[in-house]
Amino acid sequence: MSDAPRALDLARKVLRTEADAILGLIDRIDGEFERAVQLLFECRGRAIVTGMGKSGIICRKIAATLSSTGTSAYFLHPAEAIHGDLGAIREEDVVLALSYSGETEELVRLLESIRRIGARLIAMTGDPRSTLARAADVTLDCSIAEEACPMNLVPTASTTAALALGDALAMTLLVRKGFREEDFASLHPGGRLGRRLMRVENVMHAGDAAPVVRVDTPMHDVFHVMSDKRLGMTCVIDDTGRLAGIFTDGDLRRLMIASADVLSLTAGDVMKRNPRTIRREMLAVEALRIMETHKITSVVVASETGHIEGVVHLHDLWRTQMI
Repeated sequence: MSDAPRALDLARKVLRTEADAILGLIDRIDGEFERAVQLLFECRGRAIVTGMGKSGIICRKIAATLSSTGTSAYFLHPAEAIHGDLGAIREEDVVLALSYSGETEELVRLLESIRRIGARLIAMTGDPRSTLARAADVTLDCSIAEEACPMNLVPTASTTAALALGDALAMTLLVRKGFREEDFASLHPGGRLGRRLMRVENVMHAGDAAPVVRVDTPMHDVFHVMSDKRLGMTCVIDDTGRLAGIFTDGDLRRLMIASADVLSLTAGDVMKRNPRTIRREMLAVEALRIMETHKITSVVVASETGHIEGVVHLHDLWRTQMI
């Protein structure tokens, strides 16, 4: 048998072993897991996630996931904690400690200090009878049948299972807190996901930046507003201040061909009635879809009463790198 088939077989075995490790956790999602979620939900301080070595790397990811979904969390290196960084843990905090053996020396040495400070402790371990597990308020069993390593030594399936269990905690907590899309966007303003969850109200031209004229506005003044606002269009409002129509650069070109006396007209004479509008709370990506579907470069943002709140232009979405 050549080396290539052996390598492929081994790779498939690794993936099956790690998948089995995660599936094995499902039956262990019980009252202990619910108590862990409740501790984090009720936490008045921060979630302090700690672990050594490969477990420490997983802890960093868990802390990052919690932080990005509305739970203040950070990673604390246990060795640094016992050498001067214990001040980072406060009574109102919840410590999430990860050690597969439950006997990691640096973590065990932390236990007395955590109890003295008064913080609550959640243990994630492969040995529910370990020192760490016995000291914890809540213990989450993340034990596995075997590592994916051919020698059953390198942390592989065990770290994968711990990461998945951490994700399960974070996602359950997210729902418990009522974390919403707009909350995610506010915590990720520079990321692609945050941009795609941006609301129309965050990108629209509002107030004086929105081009607006009245139905009786002379065309000379209509041209001036369109040129000044540089959105290739203007909104037209009636005597009550509600949206009556729009007038665009395209409409102007067609009008110039059809009429020799454009300046004698008013906005009400030339506007396109019943224009398409959107609401300010709509996702900006939905506004983009509307513009692409209807082949328009701008869309009016209006309230339920028909009053203009702003205008979104295709260029605004380019500037936010949504396109």
